[in-house]
Amino acid sequence: MAASGSRLILAFDFGTRRIGVSVGNELLRSARELEPFAARDGVPDWDAISALVKEWQPDLFVVGLPLNMDGSESEMSTRARKFGKRLYGRYGKPCEMFDERGTTREAKAIAREQGHGGNYRKESVDGIAAVLILEGWFAQQEGLPN
Repeated sequence: MAASGSRLILAFDFGTRRIGVSVGNELLRSARELEPFAARDGVPDWDAISALVKEWQPDLFVVGLPLNMDGSESEMSTRARKFGKRLYGRYGKPCEMFDERGTTREAKAIAREQGHGGNYRKESVDGIAAVLILEGWFAQQEGLPN
């Protein structure tokens, strides 16, 4: 495992229909969007995730935690935590949860600026949200407000 500060990280924006993914390097503090995974009622295609883990060999997972605006837990945050625990259980890599409040709204705004047509079911913004989650996590590690 790489030392803290130079780890490769896979970040996930958990959803019941799709799971957004981004990859980033702690040293560069940059993240890029990867192709989202389909999910069936929150159950991901584990074979596809295993292939991704094999390809990237991450040192750490970061999973967005969808809290309510008042900071309380929701059914989705419980499901996202369960997904994070399964990542850890399957791959033996540490998994951190990151407060993702506002990332979907911000991802949609970014997509609109890039000419997105507005049909988010057809053209997802889950990958953009995963990038925002990882960039926010990087900022938190530096002690910056996200």
